[in-house]
Amino acid sequence: MRARADRAPVLPAPRGPLSRAVTDALASGRPPDPLDAPLDDPPGPAGIAGRVAEVRSCDPYGEDLQLALHTCYELHYQGFAGVDPDWEWDTGLLRLRGAMEAVFLAALRRDVGRAGGADAARDVHGALEELLVEPVDARGVSHHLLDEGTRGQMREYAALRSVYHLKEADPHAWVIPRLRGRAKAALVAVEFDEFGGGRPEMTHQGLYADLLDDLGLDPSYGAYVDAAPAVMLATVNMMSLFGLHRSLRAALVGHFAAAEITTAPSARRMARALERLGAGPRALLFHTEHIEADAVHEQVLRHEVIGGLLESEPGLAGDVVLGVRATGLLEDRLGGHLLECWRAGRPALRRPLAPETGDAVTDAVTGASGGAQTVAGVAR
Repeated sequence: MRARADRAPVLPAPRGPLSRAVTDALASGRPPDPLDAPLDDPPGPAGIAGRVAEVRSCDPYGEDLQLALHTCYELHYQGFAGVDPDWEWDTGLLRLRGAMEAVFLAALRRDVGRAGGADAARDVHGALEELLVEPVDARGVSHHLLDEGTRGQMREYAALRSVYHLKEADPHAWVIPRLRGRAKAALVAVEFDEFGGGRPEMTHQGLYADLLDDLGLDPSYGAYVDAAPAVMLATVNMMSLFGLHRSLRAALVGHFAAAEITTAPSARRMARALERLGAGPRALLFHTEHIEADAVHEQVLRHEVIGGLLESEPGLAGDVVLGVRATGLLEDRLGGHLLECWRAGRPALRRPLAPETGDAVTDAVTGASGGAQTVAGVAR
């Protein structure tokens, strides 16, 4: 039976003054009527307007800014239980979001370096080619989970990734009306697969909800935002940032290509890791579905979407590279956080997961999240 994951999430707990200002505003009722505000007054509630000037000094990758930005973006997805949907276009909130986006984007550009000019097309090719070669001594998260990860660590990883995978491919849909011709047709073909190819039971979002349910986790949309550290929120915020800005359409395309190129190899390892840790077929299906699909998607995105876009708009090559490199930057930061926590015997989440119940605990696992665990009957 398909796990239910369709209820609106609750507002997250704030992590600082920015996220508190956002959640307080959203919990206050209806947003101000823009027709009632004097033209010389700053738009929006005082708590929102007063925070705009503080954004410049905030850590662009910090807990407070990333949660505040994620909360603003969520209004464009499923919203929040009990929050008036008109907040989506509140001018005061948009002003604050714009300030946070500027700080975040500036940090991404600074940390990945700029690409452009005469060598921009070569930069695109080089950035994508780098992703196709996996070092023989690579020791990323999927390698760890395959070789030595515990079931508790697998559950933590699944919970973290749910922040994106329960809205998988949604951010990329925003780029469709911003493309033309060959690039648009190819991207829509990829999105059609992501959304199940016309079969509701095969949407990748739904397959991930089944994976969560199989692992004894909550498949509800947004269930683990409060548990997710900023390093996870930033990976999703990057997609929303690129998707909501037409000027960054090429960055979103670059991100999408990078994600698809790197998915198939890690999906193979994740499927084997889940099998080793006693997961059921509903958990494995999410990853086995991605092994072949994303290998095909990678070719389509590289040659048709990026190729088509740069054929018509060659000046966007630098932003394609931005999307590729920013994806690698944020994924590396997330992977580093996970491995550092697990190797130190610490949970990687901000709050502990509820323990598994029933046969999964009895038959598959002993121990607690992040600690020593063994899997009965499965070769390590």
